[in-house]
Amino acid sequence: MARTRRVLISGASGLVGTALTKSLRSAGDEVRHLVRRDPRSSEEVRWDPGAGRLDPAELEGVDAVVNLSGASVGRIPWTAGYRAELRDSRLDTTRTIATAIGRAKAAPKTLINASAVGIYGDRPGERLTEDSAPGSGFLPELVVDWEAAAQTASDRTRVVSIRSGVVVAHGGGFGPVRQLTQFGLGTRFGSGGQFWPWISLFDEVAAIRHLLDSELAGPVNLVGPTPATSDRVTRVYARELHRPRLLPAPEFAVRMLGEAGQRLLLDSAEVLPTRLRSDGFHWKHSEIDDAVVAVVHGEA
Repeated sequence: MARTRRVLISGASGLVGTALTKSLRSAGDEVRHLVRRDPRSSEEVRWDPGAGRLDPAELEGVDAVVNLSGASVGRIPWTAGYRAELRDSRLDTTRTIATAIGRAKAAPKTLINASAVGIYGDRPGERLTEDSAPGSGFLPELVVDWEAAAQTASDRTRVVSIRSGVVVAHGGGFGPVRQLTQFGLGTRFGSGGQFWPWISLFDEVAAIRHLLDSELAGPVNLVGPTPATSDRVTRVYARELHRPRLLPAPEFAVRMLGEAGQRLLLDSAEVLPTRLRSDGFHWKHSEIDDAVVAVVHGEA
């Protein structure tokens, strides 16, 4: 009988953290959560990433840490204050965990740290793998710093930076697209030819579990194996919700939402899951259609 694995998760109350916790516990693993308030049970551990506080002793006996903390990039506009929150919520948490790992008497074997496909920026006409150079601008530079903070723990543990695409799920990143479509306001944005990296929630969780058992280290793209354009994504939602699509929203109108609107809706990144595929991972939802159908019809 395999030994129970002990996993410590930050950002456990979020979409992915909640699903991951449920999946791990159903498999018999022991899961504890990092919380910023007083613990309510033995399954919670107090920390204060803003002050860089996490007792290294809490990592003793832990096999893996999964850090999913970070404010949502989907909130707009990106004011100066919110940009600071986007950075601090990622860098403070990652540095605090990396420091605790460095000071622990017996470090966890693995740190899986959230990252994002936003590292690539706007790259029309390119097929992007983990070996592709980062883009330029606020979001790519933030993700570069985020991954660098995680890598400071690499002399004590195996570090994996999961560059996740938009998670297709109830409450996921395509939520606004679904809501607009449900109200008959669905549309494509700009040309519609820009690629939106995506992954179903089921496969996001399955991929993290795969990486817990893998020997991969460094960046890993967590995206579906078949890239999808924004035109295709919005068409699938309109079809499955039995709603029309309006005329396209022109680029100048989207740009009025500011940099966040442009980065999230108009940027193109055809991201490929090269390392995940080579490591033998198998997707349940290999097409965006499969993922949207599962969510809309309650199969995911």
